[in-house]
Amino acid sequence: MNLDDLVGEYADIEKRLADPAVHADQATARKLGKRYAELRPIVETARDLRAAQGDAATARELAGEDPAFAQEAADLDKRIDELEETLRRLLVPRDPNDDKDVILEIKAGEGGEESALFAGDLLRMYLRYAERAGWKTEIIDAQHSDLGGYKDVTVAVKSRGSEDGVWARLKYEGGVHRVQRVPATESQGRIHTSAAGVFVMPEAEDIDVQIDPNDLRIDVFRSSGPGGQSVNTTDSAVRITHLPTGIVVSCQNEKSQLQNKEQAMRILRARMLAVAQEEAEAAASAERKSQVRTVDRSERVRTYNFPENRISDHRVGYKAYNLDQVLDGDLHNVTQALVDADMEQRLAEAT
Repeated sequence: MNLDDLVGEYADIEKRLADPAVHADQATARKLGKRYAELRPIVETARDLRAAQGDAATARELAGEDPAFAQEAADLDKRIDELEETLRRLLVPRDPNDDKDVILEIKAGEGGEESALFAGDLLRMYLRYAERAGWKTEIIDAQHSDLGGYKDVTVAVKSRGSEDGVWARLKYEGGVHRVQRVPATESQGRIHTSAAGVFVMPEAEDIDVQIDPNDLRIDVFRSSGPGGQSVNTTDSAVRITHLPTGIVVSCQNEKSQLQNKEQAMRILRARMLAVAQEEAEAAASAERKSQVRTVDRSERVRTYNFPENRISDHRVGYKAYNLDQVLDGDLHNVTQALVDADMEQRLAEAT
């Protein structure tokens, strides 16, 4: 779709949103509102560009009579170049999930208790980052380790109406995160390497994924705490198996069976949406690989080196020596490096 078509679509949506009848259907109104918000920066930039081009043409005409207008024309030409580059980036096809919230899972991997403690560090990092970004977080399910870490923890991260959702920033976090440090359990002071896995999924709505209740097997069991100690005398924990795909989700964080079932269904919908999107991307182009967007989740994506206070992202060559600040939630520069690399990849593919 060319620029004139997008401007026309924007004007049509604006007219439809002004019709009270449209808002009687909330799903349609949300869809139109979302598209309107996507098109607005494109249309506004295009308008600014056309205005600058007109002003520059006028300034060049007047420069023959008054040399002072020559500098104004030069300034406007510079502004035109900036607007053209902005518009070029805005016209690059965006990820349709960028405005979505996410379900983020952190799982301890190699390294036993040290890995579980590192999983806890990662959780704290994401919670603090979300706090800085003004997002809302909710721990859906958690399995603690004996020393206070996490064997497995799932957290929902929601935006508060920002232009881009959480997925636009956190979608790059999926993969194996490696830590190098002296574990709390190490008496000789030796540096150990362990890892934790991070899995990020856009949170699916009912309209994104349709699940047939007949395809589900739901089992209930008792919740347990660190070391397997029973912390609940009723069968409140829930395990849901989606029979056609074999996807299994369990949740035991809430006190009631109903609440755990609702949370488990949220995770199940997100996982099914992620699987469906991966299959669609693979079918669309088996050859096309992006270093950021299609990274293998089994691949090591980042290293956290405590002795050197260094963080390294291996996908884009990012390196910084402020690991303590990053783990305290100052993750913006790390994610921005990945956002920039993704944009450059998209721009290269669009040319």
